[in-house]
Amino acid sequence: MSESDSNFTVWGFIKGFGKLMIGLLLLIQGLIGLFVMLLFIGVLVSVTNGVAGNKDKVTVGVPDGAVLHLDPNGVLVEQAESVDPFEVFIEEAYGVNEPSQIEVHDIVRAIRKAKDDKRIKGLVLDLGALQAAPSSASKLHYIAEEIGAFKKSGKKVIAVGDFYSQDQYLLAAHADEIYMNDYGNIVLYGYGRYATFVKSLLEKMKITSHVFRVGTFKSAVEPFLRDDMSPEAKEANQAYLDVLWREYVARVEGARGLQAGSIDQYANNLGEIMKTVNGDFAKAALETGLIDELKSRAEQNKYLVDQFGADRAGKSFKKVSFRRYLTAIDEDRDGPNPNIAVVTAAGVIVDGEASAGQAAGGDTIAALLKKAREDDNVKAVVLRIDSPGGSAFASDIVRDELLAIKAAGKPVVASMGSLAASGGYWVAASADEIWAAPMTITGSIGIFGYFNTFENTAAEIGVYVDGVGTTSLAPILATGIGPLPDVAADIIQQSVENGYDRFLTVVGEGRHLEKDYVDSVGQGRVWIGERALELRLVDKLGDIDDAIASAAALAKLDKYDVVEMEEQLTPFEKILGNLSSETLAMTGLDDKIRSRRASAIEKLIGQAERQIEFFEQFNDPNAAYARCLACE
Repeated sequence: MSESDSNFTVWGFIKGFGKLMIGLLLLIQGLIGLFVMLLFIGVLVSVTNGVAGNKDKVTVGVPDGAVLHLDPNGVLVEQAESVDPFEVFIEEAYGVNEPSQIEVHDIVRAIRKAKDDKRIKGLVLDLGALQAAPSSASKLHYIAEEIGAFKKSGKKVIAVGDFYSQDQYLLAAHADEIYMNDYGNIVLYGYGRYATFVKSLLEKMKITSHVFRVGTFKSAVEPFLRDDMSPEAKEANQAYLDVLWREYVARVEGARGLQAGSIDQYANNLGEIMKTVNGDFAKAALETGLIDELKSRAEQNKYLVDQFGADRAGKSFKKVSFRRYLTAIDEDRDGPNPNIAVVTAAGVIVDGEASAGQAAGGDTIAALLKKAREDDNVKAVVLRIDSPGGSAFASDIVRDELLAIKAAGKPVVASMGSLAASGGYWVAASADEIWAAPMTITGSIGIFGYFNTFENTAAEIGVYVDGVGTTSLAPILATGIGPLPDVAADIIQQSVENGYDRFLTVVGEGRHLEKDYVDSVGQGRVWIGERALELRLVDKLGDIDDAIASAAALAKLDKYDVVEMEEQLTPFEKILGNLSSETLAMTGLDDKIRSRRASAIEKLIGQAERQIEFFEQFNDPNAAYARCLACE
């Protein structure tokens, strides 16, 4: 290489590096400019709101004569994970897709407010993007009841969609009119509980399973011990599934005015029904009265325009979306009256802290309960539970704080959501009252421990563990690749049995029941809400509104405000969160952001991440779990 070539190369490197640095500086400058611009918009919004006398909230217009377009996009949950809308916007820009979460109480609040809102002319159910877990039946029924109440106001309810899942149809059935695409379908398959069993696979891989449990019906670890579901698990599962399906059938047939037995006939004989309509799903739904008429998307939109009028652009019907309406009606319920504090424990109960919507951290929930206890304006507490349980230790931490509230003279009412089983019931048992929905899945009073060791698998490939220790327990340090020492297994089993006895004591003391009786309805068995009432595991049937009213009665309050006890954001987080949400609401970008679709690969990655999160939830310091895996 010549000297001139060498100089040219060095100079080229210097120029390239210089361009890179200039580019980075320009990028940083652009980001700073964007931040300043958004900050300016946020300040402008705040000032505008302050002039309007509502300085903390953005004003989102609701046009007179519009309909509430109930179009939730995401998974129905008790408590959603806190997500910054601006962060979602950035993720969308870079192709990152995460499933959103829809709080059941947001939907109910919007419908309830719209019922008496003179600006709202009707309700359009557009439920194609709403998803619900199998254990969320009570949430769907709660929404269905509110739709029924909306209809009684005299305002029309119309359901539209390409197709309806079983869960979506439960809500759509409460509309005055149901329209579906002429190439759509409704498949009603009932409820079921099926698991994958891997006992033989583990044996072939020479993996040793170590199980520690108490309870005839504690089926959480059956997939590792059997190749089929035990008769006891089938009995318990069938009992609560039958109630879920019975209530589904009754509600749909009642809402649609169908003859008794119509839904069972459709679900059990869909194959025969399809033969009568040449295999056309849409016609099968139409002929059996599940829907009123078949319309294409364009025809559905035209019909809604004819019914409710056109929007400004003249391309769609006059509406306000579910999210925008929530922003418009958002209000602080903490007024001058004494408070009823609502603390929500949603998700798997884990030791330590956890963000809302991710899990129910024992320390996090306990801190919120403590805050309610120390607040002199809080006169009663409602603990809302929607959890399959989890860490026994964390459950007891929450219970300790609940007992402290009672000792302070404040009534505590437990309100069960769709699921309050195992550790979820442990937490509820000591409340002054327990309210459950008729379809709440609860009970599962039992304890288990489980893990695998791989000594035989390792031996197959010539890997062994050996060594020395100072005590009989020292070999536990080699457990994993090495075997679990018998003395350690015995200790763990004793701990699990002690945990179960403690569970029986907690329930017995909290519910004023004999321990032997609690054992007879315990044993890890799952109960549905209406049966739990008969067994004295809960006091009354009703939703969270009933529980709040009961808490007020116990505290002898005629007037009260309801406040949600939530984690406090830092001032910086509040500024950014309010700025982004208000800006997006004003521009209408919030509606666009929600229309997200994940690719197949992204879905697989998401499943893998959820599996990792599943194992991370097992963090009890004693490795003892009061969790109903069969309920989830």
